[in-house]
Amino acid sequence: MDELSIGEFAQASGLTPKALRLYDELALLPPAHVDARTGYRTYVPAQLATAQLVARLRALGMPLARIRVVLDLPPLAAAAEISSYWRQIEAETAARGELAAALVEELSRKDADMAEMPEWELHCAARADRGLVRETNEDAVFAGTRLFAVADGFGEQGSAASTAALTALEPLDAGEAGDLLRVLGDATKDAQRAVDESAPDHGGTTLTAMLWSGTGFALAHTGDSRAYLLRGGELTQITHDQTFVQSLVDEGRLAPEEAATHPMRAQLLRALVRGGAVEPDLHLREAHVGDRYLLCSDGLHAVLSEQDLHDVLDSAAAPQEAVDRFVRQVHDAGAPDNASCVVVDAVARG
Repeated sequence: MDELSIGEFAQASGLTPKALRLYDELALLPPAHVDARTGYRTYVPAQLATAQLVARLRALGMPLARIRVVLDLPPLAAAAEISSYWRQIEAETAARGELAAALVEELSRKDADMAEMPEWELHCAARADRGLVRETNEDAVFAGTRLFAVADGFGEQGSAASTAALTALEPLDAGEAGDLLRVLGDATKDAQRAVDESAPDHGGTTLTAMLWSGTGFALAHTGDSRAYLLRGGELTQITHDQTFVQSLVDEGRLAPEEAATHPMRAQLLRALVRGGAVEPDLHLREAHVGDRYLLCSDGLHAVLSEQDLHDVLDSAAAPQEAVDRFVRQVHDAGAPDNASCVVVDAVARG
């Protein structure tokens, strides 16, 4: 098969020669042949499909680390990963829009007495329950003053992985506000490194974490643990499951009601695992006084219906009551898995 020069390949693929040289250095798209004397790169037509996919993913703004993940996946899983990435972009855009609107409103009232601006404090409760069937508890929770998180470990070293991930995030609770998305995003990279060190053979963890500052919070999510918001009596899931079954629902190939009983419902597309380069979904959200948030592992949300979650969150007088009622209901249903949850209230001061 005839080889293509780097210029010819660049023109056919939609990538620049400069980009092709970079992707070669990163081992993302190596050439078919490199001349040992001149260093001249040549490609074969069979590489065009991959190169064109890379070009299109870069046009979407996808980071190179995530493109590498897509290229390593079979077609169906790759499609699910691209869909997940684009949902993340849409969610981040919507969340930034919400924050921008709030900032515009605040700045438009700049002549108002700032002492009259509403203030709140956060009340919380957390619990990691082993359940009635499992011999060990691989879940971990953290509930501080501004950091709240749930991690659901899996594999032989799942407990070590979930604990290590949350331990890596813990310094955020006492840290300065800063750029919430950047700070939380950097911390999840620390959590990934902690998982690498703590679970060197077999193990990983999901992660759902929120970091608060002022009137809003950043949310990081990977896996199938979840975050919910109860606002004005309405319950909304504010994370998106990164599972194979959820990808089928997203594509219209599976009805939502079928997902709960699908035999592959626990198969994750993304999580913190050894050697992984997963970028979690990151969102920035504005909070309201009276909001109630729930972070939970699948040992809770897979056992209790969304109506059950709503009823407990809507009727419990305080976070501790909600947490205790959740665990009792999971036990009443057989508690087949570890069940963990954190409930956070934004309560007006005074």
